Formats: sequence, C-alpha cells, structure tokens
Amino acid sequence: MNKELIKSLAHFHLADSKQKAIRTKLESVKFQNFKIQKYTNEFWTSKQRQANALHEISYRACYKPQLPRFFIERLTQKGDRVYDPFSGRGTTVIEAGLLERQIIGNDVNPLSKILTKPRFMVPDLDELACYLDTIGMNEVETAELDLSMFFHPKTESELISLKNYILKRESQNTLNHFDHWIRMVASNRLTGHSKGFFSVYTLPPNQAVSASRQIQLNEKQKQKPEYRDVKKLILKKSKSLMKDLTFSQRQSLRKAGETAIFLTRDARETKQIKDTSIHLTVTSPPFLDIVQYASDNWLRCWFNGIDEKSVKISMAKTVEQWSEIMFDVLKELYRITVKGGYVAFEVGEIKNGKIKLDEIVVPLGVRAGFDIECIVINEQNFTKTSNIWGVKNNTKGTNSNRIVIFKK
Repeated sequence: MNKELIKSLAHFHLADSKQKAIRTKLESVKFQNFKIQKYTNEFWTSKQRQANALHEISYRACYKPQLPRFFIERLTQKGDRVYDPFSGRGTTVIEAGLLERQIIGNDVNPLSKILTKPRFMVPDLDELACYLDTIGMNEVETAELDLSMFFHPKTESELISLKNYILKRESQNTLNHFDHWIRMVASNRLTGHSKGFFSVYTLPPNQAVSASRQIQLNEKQKQKPEYRDVKKLILKKSKSLMKDLTFSQRQSLRKAGETAIFLTRDARETKQIKDTSIHLTVTSPPFLDIVQYASDNWLRCWFNGIDEKSVKISMAKTVEQWSEIMFDVLKELYRITVKGGYVAFEVGEIKNGKIKLDEIVVPLGVRAGFDIECIVINEQNFTKTSNIWGVKNNTKGTNSNRIVIFKK
C-alpha cells in the first residue's frame, strides 16, 4: 500500500476551502472475496484550484483537470511518464505536461490528437495574428453539404477556405505549429450557444446536433445565422486559452511535447508503447453506450476531413460486454506499467446508481495482474451539467467521481 496516499486520503482537507473541514468517510467493503478500503470526501473541486484556461476545449464526457492533478501530484515525480488510453480532449496529458511529466496520449477518435497535440506548442499570440493574416479567405466557397442552418454564407465561405487550406497542407505534410493551433481552435468554435462560436445559437460545442434538428431549433428560437468573423473569433479564443500560461508553463509543455507520443489506437492494442514504461495511468473509459462520441462530433469530423463512420469506438451495450473490453484494456495497462506504478481508473454509476462500475472494475484489474490499493470517491455539490451525459452518480444533489486505484 502507498502509505503517503492513504494518509493523504484519510486526513484530507481542501487547503483553500472556506468550508468546515469534512472528515474523510472510510469504509471497508467486501465483495467477490475482495476487501477494499473506500475513501469518500471532497478531494478536489472547481473552487479549490482554478484549472488552467488551456483546458477549455469542449469534448463530451470529460472530467475536471483537478482529478488527474490530484493523482499525478501524489503518485509520480517530475520526469515520470503519465498515460491516458482514452485521452479525449487531453485533460490528463495536458495537466501532466504542466506538472513537468512526460506524456503519452491515446484515443481511437482522431479528433483527440487534433485537439490535444497543439497545446504542447503554444504560439505567441501576436505571431499567430500575423500568420492568420496570410491565409486567404474565398468569399464564394460553399460546402458539399447544406450547412445554411448553422452558418451565415460569408462565415461558411471562410470556414471552407480554412478547411481547404488545412487539408491541403496536411496532404503535403507541411502543417506547422500555427496550422495545428488554428485547426484546433477552429474545430472547437464550430458550433455553440454564444456569439463566440461560428454558428447560430445551438447546443453546447461538444454536442453537434443534426441539420434537421438545427432547423427546428432555428424556427423555435426565431433565429437565422448571423455573420461571424472566423479569424477574429480564432484569435479571441486563442487569447482566452493562453491567459493563464506562465513562461515556465509554456516551457514545461514544450519540453513534454518534444518526447510526447500521440496514438490513435484501440486501447487494447498499443504496441507502440514499450513494456514497463508508464508510471501512472489516469483515465476514464466510455460508459457503455451512454455517450455517442462519433455522431456527436460529426461537424468537427467534417471540418477535419474525417469520416465519422470510420471511427470505431467500442460502445458496449451491456455490462458483460463492457467488462470484457475493460479487462483487455487493463491487461494492456499491466504490460506497459512499471513495477510499483499505478492506474487511476475513473468510472461512474449507471442505471440510476443500481450498478456501480467501480465494483465491476476491481476484479477485472486483479485478474489482469494488478493489486487493488483502494477506491477514491470524490463527492461535491451537484451542478446543472453534472449529469448531462446520463450517468446518474447520486440522487441527493451531489456529483461523484469513483476512481479505482491499482498498483503493479
């Protein structure tokens, strides 16, 4: 057992919390011949430490940066290698880079790499503005599909020009760090619910609706797309993403990016990662078929020249199918984890809390070869979007993260 981690969990109190200290709830639970310690408290919260604005890239079903930071700080040292096999928007690896760790990110969805890798090579804002000025915008460009329900004709023309520019340079293998950054930001600004996005008012940017649904929404809202200046909004969002970065953090990210590995593989087969090379994995796998990652990103896929139907994300429909996939993932994690290394496996509850996935994961990890350290449950006040993905964590006004800690 990691005595320092256990001590930290048992006697924890948020350093800058104004609330009265809450004693960590300790339970010793037994199931399937496993006796496990569960530690429940508010171990991290958005109020505790404002996450770096660099994380503010929207993606379905992502956790707060405070979650990976909590475990990275306690279970690794500077220079150790941190991995996420279901990287998504890159929360774990970005936080690891900020904390001067080496990183490997993997996600079968190619959008993950597009949204993550550029943030390890953050450009100078003034230089970015000058570079954007060199990209021509054709005002008569139109898409091969009808996007009139989302974009003003001039905005659509600018987007098509930018898309064609990026895809042409990609085909020529000439994309530079400005191109990668612009692509990332533009992908994130396609649709949303404010004037900071290229589109008319729609659902949040991590959930692109269908064209037919947007037409209905336009009619209901009595709205039509207004012109949005693509370059101006890219610069505005870029400034927002960079606002918290210090010079040393930029240097840490750049250093991590120099040795970083970004994969687009099934998490069960990552042969590019060497045996016993990972000190800590922090991840949150897809929860059954609750979130439709590919279809929710159809517009981002279109902009980046990706056929969303070709993105083969394993979306199990039963607990048995999910368990089979997770066992294979955990076997692969065991192969690549150093002796004495850790896996922090974040899962939720489904079926209105009737099925606790942490209790499903424990025997899978042990079968894969790991020792079980403990289960960490982070509880905090429920917020409006906490259960938006259909994962009902609790029914008493709280939102929880359930993290199983394994050790090799």
